[in-house]
Amino acid sequence: MNKNITALYNIAQKETRKILGLMSGTSLDGLDIALCEISGAGENTNVTILEFETIPYSEDIKTEIRKVFAKKTIDFQHLALLNEWIGLLHAGMVNNCLQKWNIPANEVDLIASHGQTVLHAPKFLHQQEKFPNATLQIGDGDHIAVKTGIITLSDFRQKHVAAGGEGAPLAVYGDYLLFSKKSENRIMLNMGGIANFTYLPASLNAEEVFVTDTGTANTLIDIFTKQFFPEKSYDKEAEIAQSGTVNQTLLSELKNNAFFTKSFPKTIGQELFNKSFVDSALSKTKLENISAPDLLATLTRLSAETIAEAIQFVVKNTGTSILKFKVYMSGGGTNNPLLVKWLKELLPCEFQKSDDLGILSDAKEAVLFAVLANETVAGGNYNFGTNKGIPSVTMGKISFPD
Repeated sequence: MNKNITALYNIAQKETRKILGLMSGTSLDGLDIALCEISGAGENTNVTILEFETIPYSEDIKTEIRKVFAKKTIDFQHLALLNEWIGLLHAGMVNNCLQKWNIPANEVDLIASHGQTVLHAPKFLHQQEKFPNATLQIGDGDHIAVKTGIITLSDFRQKHVAAGGEGAPLAVYGDYLLFSKKSENRIMLNMGGIANFTYLPASLNAEEVFVTDTGTANTLIDIFTKQFFPEKSYDKEAEIAQSGTVNQTLLSELKNNAFFTKSFPKTIGQELFNKSFVDSALSKTKLENISAPDLLATLTRLSAETIAEAIQFVVKNTGTSILKFKVYMSGGGTNNPLLVKWLKELLPCEFQKSDDLGILSDAKEAVLFAVLANETVAGGNYNFGTNKGIPSVTMGKISFPD
């Protein structure tokens, strides 16, 4: 038997596994690295975060990714080069963290690498009949495995697409395994570049679980913060937005997009929610000269209303009062006090952070990919039945170090 297959078999038999989860989102902030100790699998999964760090992307890295990110027409050679380069960059960041934490690579069982999304193209968006849903993440897993010496699972979203999904949101799998609680209806709300949430029923019935994207969370706010204030990458503490006033005419035009009336579940990315999306609305409403504070206030309100409306729609279909739900927040949007304030006004239920469930909100997505890798190696027994958008599959391609 190949020694790598033997090693993988032995890892699957262990009582606990050390798995490094890697996540870089569409906001391009950097790479989240979570070293997790995971025992069990399926509904018996237990996770302890041993170490966590976010390695910021330099402006050079962001610039190179933006050359291909969410674009229909690109330099194909640059994409191919980036695939290898991002893999090597992520591997180098992992090695640096392990050295800083004084943890030898041979003590880590697996790396679970999400990669860097460069295109998300569900069929309703690309509208080409003969082609299926598509998504693309770069940062080659073989490069990570070879440079770190650690077995690496990557490219998780392709199996989801192959099984009939849209490649997102994948958080539902980890949410269900880690955070379901009998007798408590939970909404696990993640607000990164794009917002998504998982509904976890108090019944613990996997077939009742629901997940969807809702639209933009931080993406548009970040884009226009940087446009008006090049030295800023985001509206820290919503300082700019809080000094502005929501323009209802612009807000109505922004919400007048087919995505918001499309049936749930659905997924989306910056392929729709980008600078052109807002510029078009500004042109139609003749508000091109709107002030930065008013525009950011309006974009923040857009995120709040579309998130709240999506949650209200799903909750209504459960037949249970919103008052009996708890919303657990994670992602960068939890640090936006204006966004959170408006969500609490729009949704009359209890709000908490995922930190209150034992998982740092900033680390949650990286942890969830570590859980997916654990399921591929040691689990895979959960069943979501015919639940739309949640195929019961294990995910991740396996790369060996040699």
